[in-house]
Amino acid sequence: MEKKLFCELGPLAYAVSVSKERANRNIKNLLGKEIYSRQKASPLPIAICRHKSLIRRKLGNVDMSLQENKAVNLALTAPKIDGVLIKPAETFSFWKLAGRCTKSKGYLEGLAISNGRPSSAIGGGMCQFTNLIHWLVLHSPLEITEHHHHNNLDLFPDFGRQIPFGCGTSIFYNYLDYRFVNNTENTFQLSVGVDGQYLCGVLRAAFPIGHSYHIIERDKHFVLENGQYFRRNKVYRQIIDKRTGNAVSESLISEADAKVLYDPKLIGSDMPLKS
Repeated sequence: MEKKLFCELGPLAYAVSVSKERANRNIKNLLGKEIYSRQKASPLPIAICRHKSLIRRKLGNVDMSLQENKAVNLALTAPKIDGVLIKPAETFSFWKLAGRCTKSKGYLEGLAISNGRPSSAIGGGMCQFTNLIHWLVLHSPLEITEHHHHNNLDLFPDFGRQIPFGCGTSIFYNYLDYRFVNNTENTFQLSVGVDGQYLCGVLRAAFPIGHSYHIIERDKHFVLENGQYFRRNKVYRQIIDKRTGNAVSESLISEADAKVLYDPKLIGSDMPLKS
C-alpha cells in the first residue's frame, strides 16, 4: 500500500499542513525583495487585451447554487483588483490584493477542487478570477513568476470553452498564488468587474507595446488507454512584431496529459478520439 502523506492522515493533519505552508509563505514574503503592486488609478489609455468569462457554467452535476455563490464571491473580489497598477519592477500577487476569503467578509460556499474532485469551500470560484488574469497576461510582455495548474485532470465536459484547455490556474490562500512581474519600462493596469453574466477584464498600459501575442492550440484529442480516457493538447504562444506582421518567436507554454473524469462519448464531444 502506498504510504500516505502527513496531510492525508485526517482533518487535523490537513489543517496543520495548511498552517505550516501559510506560515512558510508569510516568511518568504517578509524576506523577499519583491515590490508588490498596490496603487490604483483611473483607467490607463491603451487597452492591450480584453476577455470575459461566463460565471454560471454547466459543469457536470455540480450544484448550481455553488455557481450562484461563486458569482457573489467574484463580485466581492473584483473591487480589490480593479484599477491596480503594475509599475516597472513591481510584482502582482493575487492574494496580496484579494486577501483571505472568509465568511465574515461575506464570502459564500462556492465551487472548489479538492484532491482532484469537485468540492466546495468558502470563497470558492477564485480560480476563475486568476484564469482571466492569466489569459490577459499571456497577451503581454509581463513575466509570469508563479503559476500553478491542474492540467493532470479534466474534471468537466467543455461548455462554451473560449480558451484552450491547459490555460487555467490553481490557487489556494496564500501559498498557491498567481504572480507576475513587470520587467518593462511601461506601466500596466488590470481593470476587472462583473456584469451579472460575465467576469470581465482588460489589461491596459500607459503606452502602446510593439508586439502582439497569439495563443495557439495544436493536436487536441482524447485517447483511451487501458480503459481510461486522457485529454491531450499542446498550447503555444506566438509573439508577433506589429510593424512587420512577422512572428518573432513561438514557444510551448502548456502540454496537457489529463485524466478525464467523464466519458467523452456520452457528451457528444467533437474533439477527435485517437487510439
